[in-house]
Amino acid sequence: MAFGRQETEPRPLNIIQIDQNLLETRLDRLIAEKVAELLNAMLDAEADEIANAAKYERTGERKAYRAGHYDRSLTAKAGRLALKVPKLKGAVFESAVIERYRRREESVEEALIDMYLAGASTRQVDDIGQLSWGDRMPSQTLSDKLKKVYGEIEAWRARPLEGECPYVFMDGVWHKRSWGGSVENVSVLVAIGVNGEGHREVIGVAEGMKEDSAGRERFVRSMIERGLKGVRLVVGDRCAGLVATVGSMLPKARYQRCMVHFMRNVLSKTPPAHREWASAALKAIFAMESRESALAKAEQVAMEMESRRLKAAANCLREGVGETTTYLLDEFPDGHRRRIRTNNMIERPDREIRRRTRVVGGFPDGNSALMLICARIRHVTANEWSTRRYLDMSRLGDNLVEAN
Repeated sequence: MAFGRQETEPRPLNIIQIDQNLLETRLDRLIAEKVAELLNAMLDAEADEIANAAKYERTGERKAYRAGHYDRSLTAKAGRLALKVPKLKGAVFESAVIERYRRREESVEEALIDMYLAGASTRQVDDIGQLSWGDRMPSQTLSDKLKKVYGEIEAWRARPLEGECPYVFMDGVWHKRSWGGSVENVSVLVAIGVNGEGHREVIGVAEGMKEDSAGRERFVRSMIERGLKGVRLVVGDRCAGLVATVGSMLPKARYQRCMVHFMRNVLSKTPPAHREWASAALKAIFAMESRESALAKAEQVAMEMESRRLKAAANCLREGVGETTTYLLDEFPDGHRRRIRTNNMIERPDREIRRRTRVVGGFPDGNSALMLICARIRHVTANEWSTRRYLDMSRLGDNLVEAN
């Protein structure tokens, strides 16, 4: 062989090829058969223990006799299992292996329920259950299974609130539900607080009906009864009853109108030809470093609007700029102002709620809508959203005054 020359080995003609899908299908079937055999053996052992004698065994200590068996299916992670449950004469067969009337393993039911709470419709849950485990989950069955979960959610919704909550963000999310014999738009009120350590927490979720003053008052009162205290600023939209409720029930807390929504309100009263200028002028107001300079700039912008014959926009600006610049007061640190001047922090949970409620369409009653929305909020906020520090609360100082 010459130096530097390499000889290649001939490739084998017969190369083994594995059909991955076929292999996985056969493995799944084999696992399901073995699990079924194991469970059937355990059921037979239980029957022998209850009868105090083995099958066909002749003994005077026998307490019951075998009377055949009945077929039953159980959906488990391994697939759909065919079981043979023993029947006894002279005794009731009570199995500790399989709960009576249970048709699915708990892990399978939990997986299907999690799919529904995460955003899948009842039809999608039914299809996924049938495709994955060969077992259906009709909407009525799913509703029955959710009652246990809703009990846990209600306990979470009514839990006591601990510690002080200097900042509270409130908003309402609209959805369709049957009310008074017709399908109408009603709201669910959501409150998110920033506690003394700077972490965010969902502190309140309640149905607000038409989002009126009475609904807001009930909502705030329920949070106070659960332990809400130390509130120094409430951030929200200019909706009916919120300002009055904050003034009457949280007298030491200030109200901050969402800057983004306020700008949209002013721009909605501005003709398209002037909106670019008006938008830049409004941004210049909220770029000021002090409340006095912001109010002075707002008056200049309002006068310019009047000179451009934008009287409605000027009146809207003068009317709301005071409560929209609360964040510029000296009692609120500079590092907090960018995040407490808008309701943007609560917008992500709101978007998730709207995305989930659109799948359902119209709810048959208020409780089903409230429970599903609460479940969705818990799912969205059970991550870094609540564990990551949102604000450095040491900047507020040590003189946190109890608001309630």
